[in-house]
Amino acid sequence: MGWAAGLAAAILLVTGGAYALPKLSTAASGSQTRAHVDSAAPAATKRLSLFGRKSDGILYDYEPKSGAGWERAVKLGGGYGEADQFVQAAQSAPGAADLYFRMGSTLYYTAERGNDTKVIGGGWNIYNLLMSPGDLGGSSYDDLVGRHTDGSLWFYQGSASGTLATRVRIGNSGWNGMNALTGRGDYTGDGHNDLIARSTSGTLYIYPGSGNAASGSAFHSRITVGTDWGAYKRLVSTGDQDGDGKPDLIAVDSAGALWLFPGTGKASAPFAARVKIGNSGWSAFNVLF
Repeated sequence: MGWAAGLAAAILLVTGGAYALPKLSTAASGSQTRAHVDSAAPAATKRLSLFGRKSDGILYDYEPKSGAGWERAVKLGGGYGEADQFVQAAQSAPGAADLYFRMGSTLYYTAERGNDTKVIGGGWNIYNLLMSPGDLGGSSYDDLVGRHTDGSLWFYQGSASGTLATRVRIGNSGWNGMNALTGRGDYTGDGHNDLIARSTSGTLYIYPGSGNAASGSAFHSRITVGTDWGAYKRLVSTGDQDGDGKPDLIAVDSAGALWLFPGTGKASAPFAARVKIGNSGWSAFNVLF
């Protein structure tokens, strides 16, 4: 079963419509049953799957290969257009691809190998963006970050059960000036997970994590990476994509090509020269996470 079935059940519950995961040919499209991937890298540099949703509501899963790169896409099925926010997290086990998702104002959680979908709570429509940079609070579990419609930033510490602790404000108004928030690991080499943000003017920043976001002091002074990042339609991180032990950044350009920016682990120059890892076609995804 796993979270694909859990999300399907939640969609059925919310919409009242008929929904079933389609049967797929393993040779043609891969298997719907996700193989559990335990990352060999430390928690701060773990490798995650890349998920993408197309405009028809179908969700695809690119699981990490041993070493570097992704396996062939697994088509998880349709109906995912009902959710407007997706967050991947490893709560239930190291390397697990557990999922938080929002439909309407309700946030749900389902574990990769679980059969049940939990309601985390209502009122989550106060946020216009939800993401996870991994463990910001020092608990060893992945945390959630939400950007309020007023531009403030909020931290929710994660747990093994998927439940979230009481929120803590980690940023005052002004975060609506960013059109992308991502990151999955330690980009500066100080041992703490960081947040990557892109401004509406195209400037990319790294906010070095303090490792103690639960106190409300989540970040040190931001670092400017560059000013010409506005050309990319989407920015996403799946952690250490190239297998060198350092987290990377992935970008989709205006032509739909996919680019890898290898992380260096150095605050002075966080990324090496970009490498094309996918040809045109990636703009077909309206969500990548």
